[in-house]
Amino acid sequence: MTEPTREAVLERLSSIKDPGLEGDIVSRGLVSEIFIADGKVFFSITVPAKRAKELEPLRAAAEDAVKEIPGVKGAMVALTAEKEGGGMGTEPARRPDPKPAPQPRSSQKAGIPGVEKIIAVASGKGGVGKSTTAVNLALALAGEGLKVGILDADIYGPSMPRLLGLKGKPEMVDSKTLKPMEAYGVKVMSIGFLVEEEAPMIWRGPMVMSALRQMMRDVAWGELDVMVVDMPPGTGDAQLTMAQQVPLAGAVIVSTPQDLALIDARKGLNMFRKVEVPLLGIVENMSYFIAPDTGKRYDIFGHGGARSEAQCLGVRFLGEVPLTMDVRELSDAGDPVVHSNPDGAQARTYRSIARGVLEQLALEGEAAQAPAILFE
Repeated sequence: MTEPTREAVLERLSSIKDPGLEGDIVSRGLVSEIFIADGKVFFSITVPAKRAKELEPLRAAAEDAVKEIPGVKGAMVALTAEKEGGGMGTEPARRPDPKPAPQPRSSQKAGIPGVEKIIAVASGKGGVGKSTTAVNLALALAGEGLKVGILDADIYGPSMPRLLGLKGKPEMVDSKTLKPMEAYGVKVMSIGFLVEEEAPMIWRGPMVMSALRQMMRDVAWGELDVMVVDMPPGTGDAQLTMAQQVPLAGAVIVSTPQDLALIDARKGLNMFRKVEVPLLGIVENMSYFIAPDTGKRYDIFGHGGARSEAQCLGVRFLGEVPLTMDVRELSDAGDPVVHSNPDGAQARTYRSIARGVLEQLALEGEAAQAPAILFE
């Protein structure tokens, strides 16, 4: 089947009009850049912020129209809000500085149906082993007898298909709901299942946020005790979307012993604190190296930095994960160490981290039952 073209999408969208104004959404310049990958079409429509809810039918109509184009396997359309006072078709306003307002724990956020607890695994920078930590934490939690799912929220660099050895595409449960993939008894969803591995993800913030919402709410997760969310590195749109729109039970921060990584880790800690997400603790990854021939320990990247930082910040230190020779080979092979080497030093550490996370979740649950007291 022929891949749909940008021109075909624009031609179909030229029939979509706002009932309150003259002209269609294409001629008025409201359609963003169009991204097409593997038969799936992604774009956004710029609308005034004050009319966003009112214009949801316009968004739905555009999405439905594109889905009718031959060769289109799916469409994802987001509404991008202008600043108040801007008219449709005018130059989009510069976004204000995205400083999240603190939200009390009592604020009601829409959860994911069937999911009891959602925890984020985050880092202030890339390259610290966050995704490896997330997948092994999920498997360790499953080993505690819990029903676990993993949401790969790293839209620009999805890792879960490779880390879990999963290939192929999810099945459709109905016209708009996907069935999650599964590996080692854990349910998994990632944008990596929906686009080719080499396809560049050239998406703006609203499209990333729309993709995250759909992967959370348009997936048949079933009954889960815990969902582990592998967050993108840093503190951008995706992180704020998760923190502000989903009732996160807590966040785990991954760092290395290096000072630079710790500085970036503080950014992640401070972001979650600003949006009132409980901090479950810090994990020091690549904490030390064990020589395979002698068993001798080497502190290649320094040692103890994350533990010291956790003490200074009043956050639980969850554990030190050693660096071993086989971690890269196992990760590339899609066989996480908690499964492939359950008696190894790394697997033991991940199981200890999982128990620490469960203890912190229990403590946070007790705190949340006292509405008259706000714990900073």
